[in-house]
Amino acid sequence: MTRNYLASPIWKRPLRCAKSSPIRSLFSARQLRRRDQSSLSADLFRRSPVSKKRERSTTHMPVSNEDAEYTRDQLVRFRKIIDRIRAEVPGGYKAHVLQSAGTLAFNPSMFDIVRAGIILYGISPLPEFQKLLKPVMTWKTRISLVRDMPKGSSISYGRTFVTPQKMRIATLSAGYADGYPWYLSNRGAAVLVRGQRCALVGRVTMDLMMIDVSKVNNLQIGDEVVLMGRDGSQEVCCAELAEKAGTIAWEIVTRIGARVRRVYV
Repeated sequence: MTRNYLASPIWKRPLRCAKSSPIRSLFSARQLRRRDQSSLSADLFRRSPVSKKRERSTTHMPVSNEDAEYTRDQLVRFRKIIDRIRAEVPGGYKAHVLQSAGTLAFNPSMFDIVRAGIILYGISPLPEFQKLLKPVMTWKTRISLVRDMPKGSSISYGRTFVTPQKMRIATLSAGYADGYPWYLSNRGAAVLVRGQRCALVGRVTMDLMMIDVSKVNNLQIGDEVVLMGRDGSQEVCCAELAEKAGTIAWEIVTRIGARVRRVYV
């Protein structure tokens, strides 16, 4: 007969389970709103015979980039719990709660560890702190086709863009299968070609997208195009793409597909 470890509380499992893996405690925002935090921390350790094995506790900040007052209150309550736990547990008990937004907006030294996420890309979840960071990721593709299109030509699926005059259109080897948002179709998105901003025209397709390169001189098939990043004095930042696509910066950077080659420098 085997024991169902998923169904049994941690404090009811054999002690050998806890010996091989130190216990981490996660406090929910709902728990932190309880008036008596001292009873919460006391209950936690009274119920567990392996309390001395606990090494760290954490919670999650749901609105750290939206509601500073709520977040500040959450941090105060969490700190009270941690102080109570440290008074009962010998040794160096660790606590962590601040993620990217919290690390920028609040004092990182309040706790022992920070959980840096999107700021590792040099992208700030709070616009007012972006000047302190430098984006480290550039997303590039190449031109696969260039054609001069007469006035009245429809571009891409659905004929959602019709050239208002003669235009030079370049096809890029990237699409929504690579993670470039389909929602950027006909929303004023731009890419960088030889340091110039070029408008995305028509719908983004699975593997291709089209841009207006009428003002770019000496363009050649195979030229690099920056989808996100800097080229000369121009930049297409992650926040710009996210805003135009109606999404968040986290989705932009995490949806870049596996077939996009990574180069680490």
